[in-house]
Amino acid sequence: MFDGFWDNVFRYQRYFITTLLGILLNTFAPLAPLLKRPVTLIALLGFFAGGLVFVTLTLRAMLGLSTI
Repeated sequence: MFDGFWDNVFRYQRYFITTLLGILLNTFAPLAPLLKRPVTLIALLGFFAGGLVFVTLTLRAMLGLSTI
């Protein structure tokens, strides 16, 4: 009845990891040519840092944590 149960469980973990890697690679592959120019690299890093700060401050305000 439970023949191969653990093999099946581990198969789903491998499927999840490969699916996640595939999505990440297909998302960031078009950005690779932009990273070759210093101006666009700085702009992308700025947008990433700004987005991270925005999400952090928004979550802190929503959760009622102390302000900075």
